[in-house]
Amino acid sequence: MFSSAVPYKNQHYSEIKKDCIDNKTLFEDPEFPATNASLYFRKPPPGRVEWKRPREISDDPHLFVEGISSHDLNQGVVGNCWFVAACSCLALKPNLWKKTRSGTQNTRRTTLGSSTFSFGCLGNGWSGVVVDDRLPTINGELIYCHSKDNNEFWSALLEKAYAKLAGCYESLEGGNTGDAVVDFSGAVSETISLETEAYYKDQEKQDHLFEDLLKVYDRGGIISCSIKAQPHEIEAKMANGLVKGHAYSVTAVKRVRLGHGLLAYFKNETIPLMRMRNPWGKMEWNGAWSDSSEEWSKVGDMERGNLGITVEDDGEFWMSFTDWCKFFTEADVCRLINTSVISVHKTWHEVVHFGSWTKNAEPLLNRCGGCANHKQTFLQNPQYMFDVTKEVDEVLISLQQKDLKIHRKVGQGENLSIGFGVFQLPEIWLCSNTP
Repeated sequence: MFSSAVPYKNQHYSEIKKDCIDNKTLFEDPEFPATNASLYFRKPPPGRVEWKRPREISDDPHLFVEGISSHDLNQGVVGNCWFVAACSCLALKPNLWKKTRSGTQNTRRTTLGSSTFSFGCLGNGWSGVVVDDRLPTINGELIYCHSKDNNEFWSALLEKAYAKLAGCYESLEGGNTGDAVVDFSGAVSETISLETEAYYKDQEKQDHLFEDLLKVYDRGGIISCSIKAQPHEIEAKMANGLVKGHAYSVTAVKRVRLGHGLLAYFKNETIPLMRMRNPWGKMEWNGAWSDSSEEWSKVGDMERGNLGITVEDDGEFWMSFTDWCKFFTEADVCRLINTSVISVHKTWHEVVHFGSWTKNAEPLLNRCGGCANHKQTFLQNPQYMFDVTKEVDEVLISLQQKDLKIHRKVGQGENLSIGFGVFQLPEIWLCSNTP
């Protein structure tokens, strides 16, 4: 298990492993049993569910088949494309996956029937979640997240551990990709409104955003995006092949060289492109720079080979950054913050504050004063001061709250709307009296 992870529900993987070996039994998780309560609280799956272990589903089960890949994942019957998109991003980051997969064995070899994964829990460090390997099936097939290879089970087991944290599988219905990435990596998440900022119409802002996203991608960060939808438009396919109300993972951010042969290198003409993946493993963008579009004739064979272009309906596709800004309305950008040196030029210093709101009988003592419209109480909100030195050219401020999905089973579980403002104070001269 990840060394600093706190065992969730006080279930220690090493103790479970020893008990299974001593008693020659397979683990059956009492904290997340193979019952309907672990599946749903309102909407049952479409059929009779049987819980099966990997060896009962496949004659040759493996945790991985030819390694881990973003193409391994396909969404099941629960609406958690946001989670699957995050897993696709995780699959591209071996170091992050190594941290999340803390005690999972090769399914083909294990006789214990258990796995453990580590998730970053806000305010509580990392949490080690143990699950057994009994998975819900209908007619012998997995009904939730599954691999394109029917004998590969890493994604199904990871999803089960995450569902356990949320209380049941149905609690994963609807969510934010950035939240899942933060849980996987401990990253700092930032939501960018592509629609509000109108990047599509402002070339200068668009260029600046691309350079920022390219920097995030090159430094190992994770990016996802979605298209805003009305309630009746959720998962509705658009004429261009994109799906509204649906999360996509960004699997590459590149400046692609245009032209053929040596002339391409001398001209050094490039175009900013984004590679996306639909968690469904199918249904792709059909506009410019899609799999078979004529735009690819502008790119030399060597450059195309380096990009690994595949012409098949596998859910992954390229599109120009301009079209990305035009059609997607929101992006979640998760930056991996290294508190030591990130580059030869920059050092990041991280400060974390944890707090909570409590109601006081005396209104003026409440530390929750509302938004700026409430002028009499606004200054009662928690306040923090920090200094920006001349050596610092970037400041990243992130406000997060603990996930509440575990309360959805009792009709609650939605996050609170909390905002914050950043104000520049006038320069204050500090002096001290020396005796």
